[in-house]
Amino acid sequence: MKCENCTKKECSKKQKNDDTQSTSVDALSSNDGSEEKNEFDTLANAKILLSDCLACDSCMTLEEGARVFQQNQKEFFRILNLNKKCDTSKHKVLAVSICPQSLPYFAAKFNLSVNEAAKRLCGFLKSLGVHYVFDTTIAADFSILESQREFVQRYQQRNQEEHALPMFASACPGWIRYAERVLTNLVTSHICTAKSPQQIMGSLVKGYFARQQNLSPDKIFHVVVAPCYDKKLEALREDFYTALYNSPEVDCVLTSGEIVQIMEQKNVSMKDVTEVAVDSLFDDLKEGDVVRHDGKRSDGYLEHIFKHAAKELFGMDVKEITYKALKNKDFQEVTLEKDGETVLRFAAAYGFRNIQNMVLKLKKGKFLYHFVEVLACPGGKNNCGSPVVLHIDLESQRKAALQAGTSFHSLLILFLII
Repeated sequence: MKCENCTKKECSKKQKNDDTQSTSVDALSSNDGSEEKNEFDTLANAKILLSDCLACDSCMTLEEGARVFQQNQKEFFRILNLNKKCDTSKHKVLAVSICPQSLPYFAAKFNLSVNEAAKRLCGFLKSLGVHYVFDTTIAADFSILESQREFVQRYQQRNQEEHALPMFASACPGWIRYAERVLTNLVTSHICTAKSPQQIMGSLVKGYFARQQNLSPDKIFHVVVAPCYDKKLEALREDFYTALYNSPEVDCVLTSGEIVQIMEQKNVSMKDVTEVAVDSLFDDLKEGDVVRHDGKRSDGYLEHIFKHAAKELFGMDVKEITYKALKNKDFQEVTLEKDGETVLRFAAAYGFRNIQNMVLKLKKGKFLYHFVEVLACPGGKNNCGSPVVLHIDLESQRKAALQAGTSFHSLLILFLII
């Protein structure tokens, strides 16, 4: 048995059955005509995990593979050393953007609060020669705002446009790559068109920030620290380059583990690093504390879009959202009722087993949801790429996004230009 579209004669990714996510791509394509119960029983007997469709990397071109390999500590240090040796006219401005999903890992590993971890990580990076350290939460806020707008538009066009609903939203490159490489237009036409926070941050750094600093985008080397290895592949997409300078919005992605390896190579303990405030892209935003959207589950798309749609479409203010777990904790739904009728039905689907079931029902025309937040990892981003599982209640700090709201529409135009 092989993953669909696989080019390898032998696969080293065969694993024993895993009840939590043991489903195969072959099973999906070969069982469309059977009953739902039998389909799921067949899927449970597969020996190649759907996650292996990503992990084997056989769908990558040789060029992609070489470029992913370049996104490592050596490339990071190459730029640092280049700045130390070459003439100042040839220096690269080193900017590092930290995903908030990476911070709980550092906080747990070094027994720090999330804000302390962010400031000490900033201090460590700047001690190496990094010029700017940003928090990507502001980019996540922009992505959510644009996703809200798109969902309302899709909902209003649902009777005229066949593929308007459901809308799938996700910043998960694993899910997006799988959908584009394996699934048909039946699924991809439902994916939200808003950029991911990583790439919005790339647009901000290589566009807005570069203009503020009177720099051309190719003079900035932009690094993203993220928990997920697949973010490296996302950064390589051809549509994520600045058109005029042919410069990638994100030059290099380093995982949380790779940053720890750099610390170990330098014999640095996080507790010994001086705290330095994280930089702000916007002058009117307060520097220092890491901000985070108040969607408390993974990406936060579901909660924000649900509340916005309830207000915009039905005039209802939703303060608290109640999740209802269905077959497992990684597939939960949220509904909105008005006059005894369910007017909004949202779901969160985490892990490939739930994604598989979702796709099967969509193909059969039995999919009842208006919106689904999708992530490839079981448990969502809380478990993505991190060896520790954390349950940290972070304080809601949406004020930064509201302060930057006046810049939002002009920035959307900027994203289209670059």
